[in-house]
Amino acid sequence: MKTRIAGLKVAAALLALLVAMPAVAALKPGAKAPDFTAEASRAGKDFSFSLKEALKKGPVVVYFYPAAYTGGCDLEAHTFATEKAGFDAAGATIIGVSADSIERLNAFSSDPKYCAGKFPVASDPDGKVAASYGLRMAAGQAGIKDVRGVAIDHGFISRTTFVIGSDGRIVATLSSETDHLRPDQHVTRSLAIVQGLRTGKMPAAGDR
Repeated sequence: MKTRIAGLKVAAALLALLVAMPAVAALKPGAKAPDFTAEASRAGKDFSFSLKEALKKGPVVVYFYPAAYTGGCDLEAHTFATEKAGFDAAGATIIGVSADSIERLNAFSSDPKYCAGKFPVASDPDGKVAASYGLRMAAGQAGIKDVRGVAIDHGFISRTTFVIGSDGRIVATLSSETDHLRPDQHVTRSLAIVQGLRTGKMPAAGDR
């Protein structure tokens, strides 16, 4: 219960920061997805993630989130882990991106309550990858701690998910700011989209 309350408090603080940010102009469907390589972690082990290499295997879901070990981001990671088999069946790769350090991500990626070692999360400490996708990063704020009581010493990227087709073009852009999506809805909607890419039956525009 204490962890849940802490998570809600952190989520509220992050929401206040992100709401105060200027409006963003995230890349839209049809745009070429910027290629990137970033230090990432899966199951507690760091490696170099390449979008170009991942796209050779099929579509890629790139989801940006504010910070590991915070309420909404924890729910989102847990839901991605729970639904991982569905993404695998659709031939899709999942990669989370935040400004968290690789040390924080090594813990988060292996945590059985969240990523559970099922998919990688990448570090974008300067927000350069986020910026290439048209996203801004809110500056960190003193005193904010994660659900473990550890200080969060980095900026926060607004929660936005890009579904990228194997041709390297963005198929869908999902935003918590403009589309008012819950963290778990980023997962269910992106899953429906990659399944649609697989079957040729895309979900209605209102469901993307």
